[in-house]
Amino acid sequence: MTNPAVRDLLTRSNRLGADPRNTNYAGGNTSAKATDTDPVTGAPTELVWVKGSGGDLGTLTEGGLAVLRLDRLRALVDVYPGDAGTAGPVDSAREDEMVSLFDYCLHGRGGAAPSIDTAMHGLVEAAHVDHLHPDAGIAIATAADGPALTKEIFGDRVVWVPWRRPGFQLGLDIAAVQKANPQAIGCVLGGHGITAWGATSEECERNSLTIIETAAAYIEANGRPDPFGATVVEPLPEAERHARAAALFPVVRGLASTDRPQVGHYTDVPEVLDFVGRERLAELAEKGTSCPDHFLRTKVKPLVLDLGPDASIEDTVARLKELHEAYREDYRAYYERHAAPDSPAMRGADPAIVLVPGVGMFSFGANKQTARVAGEFYVNAINVMRGAEALSTYTPIDEAEKFRIEYWALEEAKLRRMPKPKPLATRVAFVTGGGSGIGRAIALRLAAEGACVVVADRNLDTARTVAGEIGGTDAAIAVEADVTDGDAVARALATATRAFGGVDLVVNNAGLSVSKPLLETTEADWDLQHDVMAKGSFLVSREAAKILIAQGMGGDIVYISSKNSLFAGPNNVAYGAAKADQAHQVRLLAAELGGHGIRVNGINPDGVVRGSGIFAGGWGAKRAAVYGVPEEELGAYYAQRTLLKREVLPEHVANAVFVLTAGELSHTTGLHVPVDAGVAAAFLR
Repeated sequence: MTNPAVRDLLTRSNRLGADPRNTNYAGGNTSAKATDTDPVTGAPTELVWVKGSGGDLGTLTEGGLAVLRLDRLRALVDVYPGDAGTAGPVDSAREDEMVSLFDYCLHGRGGAAPSIDTAMHGLVEAAHVDHLHPDAGIAIATAADGPALTKEIFGDRVVWVPWRRPGFQLGLDIAAVQKANPQAIGCVLGGHGITAWGATSEECERNSLTIIETAAAYIEANGRPDPFGATVVEPLPEAERHARAAALFPVVRGLASTDRPQVGHYTDVPEVLDFVGRERLAELAEKGTSCPDHFLRTKVKPLVLDLGPDASIEDTVARLKELHEAYREDYRAYYERHAAPDSPAMRGADPAIVLVPGVGMFSFGANKQTARVAGEFYVNAINVMRGAEALSTYTPIDEAEKFRIEYWALEEAKLRRMPKPKPLATRVAFVTGGGSGIGRAIALRLAAEGACVVVADRNLDTARTVAGEIGGTDAAIAVEADVTDGDAVARALATATRAFGGVDLVVNNAGLSVSKPLLETTEADWDLQHDVMAKGSFLVSREAAKILIAQGMGGDIVYISSKNSLFAGPNNVAYGAAKADQAHQVRLLAAELGGHGIRVNGINPDGVVRGSGIFAGGWGAKRAAVYGVPEEELGAYYAQRTLLKREVLPEHVANAVFVLTAGELSHTTGLHVPVDAGVAAAFLR
């Protein structure tokens, strides 16, 4: 049975975490202390439940809590070798040692790993503790005169605690402040955030919100109106802004992926558009972020484009490349200034945040969620800078402290604990005809292997259904795409680019068929099939190639052709000719795009009856009539004419797409892979 204190803790945490004004995604932690029964002795035991490492308050469940024996946790005070209270650096190795000792304080099996802030929660003499990262609170924490502002805003109800890297000593600091100030409801942590406490869960939550709301109200009432200076670049109108973002994003993504592939996120929320258009943009961005949760995701500072949207795309791209190289050199110098002999190796010198006046912000990460959250954290940082500059001068923690946290051994250990990426992680797939049949199977398989998937279909409803099967918009989006219309194809790929930063893996799957003898095949029949498959594949490949080349990251284009591109069957001239056109496009584009690292391959299925959109649309009945078998037996008929006597299903085609694009066939291009269970007449010659 769940302890009532835990139920209250989860309810409070979820409420606090649901409001971004209170804390950022996965930021902050909450706790509750109560007595529970020791399952071994049957005796009452004091425990503390605290949000574990890596969890998110808004979605926290009981499994995300670390549970520790309070007596053992507090006994660590007697073995801690730190400086016992004076502000300033402490021995990092000994701090890390204390974190490792948390494991010996755990109660029971399971639960989350204790976070670095566990000491804060265990040592403060209050039943409930909240540590949060609200923008308004961090604005006070990063103001040059933060101590005086804290006193002015809160009196003696909230106490200033000087910057201290999160750890055991910070827990001791806060516990001492709370003990020495019985009237206080919490504290402002210099450069970092806030901590509040209470005798009950309700009181603790009320105190947290009081600190946050009071700070926000004070900034609103007393702050300067234009802390970022005058507007010098106006945002482009939305349509122009989005078009320019789509044009620049693949280039920026390629630059940000110099050390390792990244997925992107584009943001043009009002806070970002305002900040990137102000005269103090470069000055303030150079100071970087302050809260550890922020800069661990955004890096110490962003890359800032110093050209406005009136510059040509060519000039802008050239300048971005110059700025990117300068950014990498600057980051290497930052690393070398602070790295010790035992520091982890430099993880990468590319920016996580790129700010573009008039357009918005591009953010990057190992997956879409990480990229999106990095952008959200930088919006938090903008709000922090605005609040601090409105009242005072924004003064983040110094560079050396940022480095100590960014390259902390505990952070390195957290990275090592992360699961191995899936084979298609960081790759963005664009699948035409993805709303049904073979396309749906391909979209689902690529997503299951880690790709972000753009489900493109002329039927937006079916595309949305498949995207919904995959998951939320961090995993898949749906776009409407009539592949016979060049403008529609361009719009669909621009949408894909704005969603994920570009594309890496394009599957030309959209198709249909009309089965008729030559003398009954009309011009309309011929034109329709060639428009969708031959012309459609050309249009998609041409538009996608622009993005792939701009990214400079290589990529894959896969054509779902057919064994009919090789096998001459009756009553099938328009379909077979269109498929032969697709098959030769594979060879032509493999030859043309290989110099850019873009591989082009094809897949030749035999008749896919079950689950196929083409067969469901009447093609099956017509082919069954040609072969003189009942329609419901067509799949079995096709199977019996193969060497393996097996029916081909949509997932078999999807398997081939995965094998071609997952990396093991990295030196293969211009190939046609038969997925036909063995049709000798369609063997490649």
